[in-house]
Amino acid sequence: MKTEYKMYQAMIMGPFKGDIGDLCLKTKLSELQTNKIISNWYTSELDQQVERNQKFCQMITIFDKDYPVQLRESYCPPLVMFFEGDRSLLQTKMLGVVGARKNTSYGRQCTNNIIPAAVEQKITVVSGLAAGIDGLSHQAAIEAGGRTIGIIGTGLDLNYPSVNDELRFDMSRNQLVLTEYPLGSRPFRSHFPERNRIIAGLCETLLVVEAKEKSGSLITASLSLQENLNVCAIPGRIDAPMSAGCNQLILAGAKPVLCTEDLVEEFRN
Repeated sequence: MKTEYKMYQAMIMGPFKGDIGDLCLKTKLSELQTNKIISNWYTSELDQQVERNQKFCQMITIFDKDYPVQLRESYCPPLVMFFEGDRSLLQTKMLGVVGARKNTSYGRQCTNNIIPAAVEQKITVVSGLAAGIDGLSHQAAIEAGGRTIGIIGTGLDLNYPSVNDELRFDMSRNQLVLTEYPLGSRPFRSHFPERNRIIAGLCETLLVVEAKEKSGSLITASLSLQENLNVCAIPGRIDAPMSAGCNQLILAGAKPVLCTEDLVEEFRN
């Protein structure tokens, strides 16, 4: 096992003053669960994976001084995040933007109108680099001369979805792309709700542009509300399926964004 990995393992186990078995006891796992974890912890395959990520990835751990404080204090913060780009963006004011993958022209227009106003206030736009509103929000921030962070649900060596390949390439060099998944991790469906908690944990305010009645965007909004963060939504027609989720959020207490000022004032102390 690599010396660096031993050091990192010691950092993880340090607060528990023991090894992985002690950690399992602290979390009150069953004997069966404990044995499974221990048998998979000390393997050559895991050692090789750790070595590969250490060699080819930059990473930030929960023990680093520049790990975002708000994320550290959120629900289930990632212990390690792998990244490409400018990690200093994690120390800026951040706005989360989520919305429908199959957005309408209305959603595109709202995104392109509102994001530049956030950029003018030196606010970093955070989204999921997915198709639709995510990609549009990243692109709008870049075109306005601003900063943006993409939180992805795969390893850094995989591009998903392919529609954003060029955008992802640009952001990995000039902005920031972040993931909690090691190299080789595929875009499993479960990764995306998990990814959403990082978006919610990083941001001071979350904006939902378009969302169906049941969607991943509403999962992110729910996580933000649980963290007592500001949740804003763009209202739409009551008969428009892509506005149903936003209208429901507003009914539940989210702030309706009717103009750019409604969003920008959320960042004023």
